[in-house]
Amino acid sequence: MRMALVPLSLAVVLACGGCAVGPDFKSPAAPLAKSLTPEPLPDQTQATPVAGGAAQRFDPAAQLPSQWWTAYGSDRLDRLVSEAFANSPTIASAQAALRVAQEQVNAQRGSLFPSVSGTAGVTRQKLNGAEEGFPQAGSFLFTLYNTSVSLSYDFDVFGGVRRGIEAQEAGRDAQREELQATYQTLAANVVTTSVLEASLRAQIEATRELVASAQHEVDLSRQDFELGGAARSDVLSAESNLASVQATLPPLRQQLAAARSQLAVYLGQAPSEIDEGQFDLASLQLPVDIPLMVPSDIVRQRPDIRRAQDQLHQASAQIGVATADMLPKIGLTGNFGDSSVSLSSLFSSNVFSLAGNITQPLFQGGALNAKRRAAIASYDQALAQYRQTVLLAFKNVSDSLRALDTDAQTLAAQYRAQTAAADSLHLIEQRFGLGGADHLDLLVAQQQYQRSRIAYVQALAARYQDTAALFLALGGDWKEIH
Repeated sequence: MRMALVPLSLAVVLACGGCAVGPDFKSPAAPLAKSLTPEPLPDQTQATPVAGGAAQRFDPAAQLPSQWWTAYGSDRLDRLVSEAFANSPTIASAQAALRVAQEQVNAQRGSLFPSVSGTAGVTRQKLNGAEEGFPQAGSFLFTLYNTSVSLSYDFDVFGGVRRGIEAQEAGRDAQREELQATYQTLAANVVTTSVLEASLRAQIEATRELVASAQHEVDLSRQDFELGGAARSDVLSAESNLASVQATLPPLRQQLAAARSQLAVYLGQAPSEIDEGQFDLASLQLPVDIPLMVPSDIVRQRPDIRRAQDQLHQASAQIGVATADMLPKIGLTGNFGDSSVSLSSLFSSNVFSLAGNITQPLFQGGALNAKRRAAIASYDQALAQYRQTVLLAFKNVSDSLRALDTDAQTLAAQYRAQTAAADSLHLIEQRFGLGGADHLDLLVAQQQYQRSRIAYVQALAARYQDTAALFLALGGDWKEIH
């Protein structure tokens, strides 16, 4: 009866070998939105006549370069990004996770092939003839050799194994996109942290200049007091102003130290190992050609969206796996072997067995139906997460595009404010030297200039940082790099 099942099993496999239960995955439809911002963007941003104040052009025909950070025109920045790619533990972790996913695919593919195992053994035994029913034989000693090869194979009639492989491959693809996202995020973090470092250095330099100016005013006040031309309160007011300006330096230095420590982490180094090279905002170029993509391009380019689609594909394949578990399983088992008291006669009898079997789950308390419903619910969850990922991606790009336009306007306003504050401070200092202004006027002018100078530096740095944030939000294909 078992031997009769073998040709029946083979016939069923030949008839159904190409089918696989469960849904065949189809990528979600492209978004219907035609633009990423509710209102049209200008052709270019506002320009300011300073380094880093160039107008940025929104060009639908522009392509996002794979190595977009090279548009900043800084060799040191390029080296830092390459160093981060080579040494960052987050990259190494993502690469290892991808290797794990690939090996899981390889392991799952092994289920398509028969399982073959061999055993061999030798037994030295002494028997008592009386115990075996042959008292006249006495006791005798012998050696028994045995060996066998066993085979088992489950025919993938309904495609459960193939759906499992499909799920593992989709999971591997999702992990590959995770690696791509890690590269992109790391590059953006290195750029923005480097710009932050340059911004903090500029703010510290501006504050030092104000400290020197305030110290000069203290010296003048003391001289006037000694000559009887100023009251003691004027000296105290100048000293208070100096102390106030000096008090703003330690927090800036602490922020600079924190930025450099964070940069060291991105580079895979301890804070004490980072080189002493410094960034200067004036040494960076502002990328001026900004790609203006349509939503369908964003869906194709962003690794987080591609990862969400791969996870959706994985969930779809798991429905097929759960469905196949409810259907009959057809298998084949075989065994070939022999045993003998001498090695020379081993395999002389050629004993073998070959059997086919079919197994159909009959009752498992509703577990299989529940698992299939759970797989369908997981697919629905993955679909909702995919849609949410797409919406958040569109929001990121829209916010970043608007930020570039707003940053340009803010920089222009801060440039005007700084110019006016500098002119005002210069006039007040001249009047103070001639006795036409008091210490309060000078104090107010110095504080206004300090605030405007720092706000200007921050506005300039925001243009570089938000440009990097836009490049990160746009995604891109990094296969030509890694």
